[in-house]
Amino acid sequence: MKLQKLYRTSTIDLFSIVTQTEMPIPFVDEGISAGFPSPAQDFIDIAIDLNKELVRNPSSTFYGRVKGDSMRDMGINDGDLLVIDRSLVAQNGKIAVCCLDGDFIIKKIKIEKTQCWLIAANQNYPPIRVTAENEFLVWGIVVHVIKSF
Repeated sequence: MKLQKLYRTSTIDLFSIVTQTEMPIPFVDEGISAGFPSPAQDFIDIAIDLNKELVRNPSSTFYGRVKGDSMRDMGINDGDLLVIDRSLVAQNGKIAVCCLDGDFIIKKIKIEKTQCWLIAANQNYPPIRVTAENEFLVWGIVVHVIKSF
């Protein structure tokens, strides 16, 4: 995956994607046991292209690198790479990259009858109620998180 820096904020770096490139990587199709070991394969002859696996809508998909720990209890940590799809509709319970009063933030969307809340996944961060006074946009929906160990 090739990344081209698009926008930098204090909470996320956004990157456009380049899907014209391919890089097939060997893939263990039978699954990898998390319990007792299974017989090892002598060779792997199947390949996977992560662009094809992770990007459903290339023209509306971006990557973003997380800065901060407000979503850590959902397994989204500082430095993780997000796959963000701008073509998806914001729905209750989805994790979204939002632009709130000029700042990009990553939060879980909570939609009530007359209100919208942005909920962190870390008790150190209070919920944010979006009001008519806020400049607010759901920029995209997080569809995948890529982690490094």
